[in-house]
Amino acid sequence: MYLALQAVPLPWYLVVTMVLFGVGVLACHRAAEALGTHDHPAIVWDEVVGYLVAMAAAPDGWAWIVLGFVLFRAFDIFKPWPIRTIDARVSGGVGIMLDDAAAGLYAFLVMQVTGYLTH
Repeated sequence: MYLALQAVPLPWYLVVTMVLFGVGVLACHRAAEALGTHDHPAIVWDEVVGYLVAMAAAPDGWAWIVLGFVLFRAFDIFKPWPIRTIDARVSGGVGIMLDDAAAGLYAFLVMQVTGYLTH
């Protein structure tokens, strides 16, 4: 989805990402209820939106696309504070979406600092 949105002006990119987050809260909540578990591995909408958060205002180029993905997945897997707390304490669709959005935010921050230092 990022490849389709990367050329969109940043304000619109952020609006689309927020709308997709809102849709994800509802969809992930219903999917978790249907699957009978919180954040089942089959639920991937949260990862899609988390990656979009990571890639907001990312520099152009495939290396940045890969770096954003690797950073997002690392933060999503290792769950540094407060991501682990969010994952453990916030339930339902909000919890499913919010921990990945937080991982995306951490990746975004690392990407922005890296971009600043290398350009």
